[in-house]
Amino acid sequence: MAAHYIVIEGPIGVGKSSVVERLAERMEARTVMEEWGQNPFLTPFYEGRPGAAFQIELFFLLSRYRQQQELTQRTLFQSFTLSDYVFEKSKLFAFLNLDDSELLIYEKLYSLLAESVPRPDLVVYLQAPTEILLRRIRTRGRPEEARLSEEYLAEVNRAYNHYFFHYTATPLLVVNTADVDFVSRTEDVDDLLKQIRGMGKGTQYYVPLGHKR
Repeated sequence: MAAHYIVIEGPIGVGKSSVVERLAERMEARTVMEEWGQNPFLTPFYEGRPGAAFQIELFFLLSRYRQQQELTQRTLFQSFTLSDYVFEKSKLFAFLNLDDSELLIYEKLYSLLAESVPRPDLVVYLQAPTEILLRRIRTRGRPEEARLSEEYLAEVNRAYNHYFFHYTATPLLVVNTADVDFVSRTEDVDDLLKQIRGMGKGTQYYVPLGHKR
């Protein structure tokens, strides 16, 4: 399958950005990385401040939309492009974090913006159990995530699994990352790239042997 625009997705802490960076090196690809650290509402959100959920979700939505519009203005399909998010994640998190009145406004804006967002050729969904996600989050030590609870992370993980269980918009490669280390093990990244290059239509599942080899 000729996939020029590939998205790597998954719940918080699964390692999306690291995988994108390492694949990009091998594929000589451009990257579109979520502007996570630039969101000024992260700390207020994790601290539970009133109104912060709506602020953080609007900021992310508009930031992602701007990046996607920049993609359409460039020669997207003349070289490889890797991203660490699908635009639809905006709605996934909005349903988790917003109340009904906020969601009503959010959905109207989302619907307007989503119409002009380019569709990936392939989505790679990285999976891991919640306890592994939590361990990876604690290891990377981002201050903004210090208050992130295991209960919230479990909700996010369930939402991702549910979303991608029903996903049919593009070819989908589901990768179990529980026993792999894409950061320090080059062979794990090489094996993943081989799976990506061998992708066809529909959904495929990949359970790497990882450290058990």
